[in-house]
Amino acid sequence: MKAALLLLLAVWLNSQAGHCSSSCSSPPHRWCSSLETAVQCGVLKQCLMSNFTRAHLKEDPVQVEVYIESLCPDCRMFVSEMLFPTWLMLNDIMTVTLVPYGNAEETFDGKKYIFECQHGEQECLGNMIETCLLNMTKAAFQIINCMESAADVIKAAESCANAYSPELDWAGVMTCVKGDLGNALMHQNALKTKALKPPHEYVPWITINGEHTEQIQQKAESSLFTLVCSMYKGPKTEACGGLQRHSSFRD
Repeated sequence: MKAALLLLLAVWLNSQAGHCSSSCSSPPHRWCSSLETAVQCGVLKQCLMSNFTRAHLKEDPVQVEVYIESLCPDCRMFVSEMLFPTWLMLNDIMTVTLVPYGNAEETFDGKKYIFECQHGEQECLGNMIETCLLNMTKAAFQIINCMESAADVIKAAESCANAYSPELDWAGVMTCVKGDLGNALMHQNALKTKALKPPHEYVPWITINGEHTEQIQQKAESSLFTLVCSMYKGPKTEACGGLQRHSSFRD
């Protein structure tokens, strides 16, 4: 069975030819969010098929964890050209965890943590926005991919959030970004990054099932799709018949 979003993308293409219900007002990534939405968008069969596949998975999904910086060119390329497309096709056999922090440094001034980022204050802002999104919405990965694919990561943030999570209160996101919650969440990212073994040397830093080696990094950068398919211990999904080839991504 193909992953849920791969199925939805196929149906979405059909909808462009006029085969989708005119009553469907939800974006493709939300078509399976409820029974009512699936019926309105004409994808009930596909959603049920995807849910059946997930319910019968006997093995744990492959855990992909990526340590990034919001303005790092190599991180942006990896997220938008490798990680997100792979997740679209294989999200039924893989999970993705993003940790925005990377090569930043933190100090404590007695009241809160102060962060200095590799690419300056704007990157710290981008890291904080992404961290708050990850804490506030299930559509965070889609929003972050939208941001990282844009010409201006920071300026795109609000419009990306509106596109993928219209119900999300942007003022609430910025309250998190500027307040104690965002500061505490970023500190947790710092602790998680500093706890890496071996310690990270560059970004994006990729772990698979909690493990990092240069071989894993190289395989993930060249074809994460193939790596996830090869590391999944359950029956191979139909989607795992493909290959992808990309160049190296690191900063």
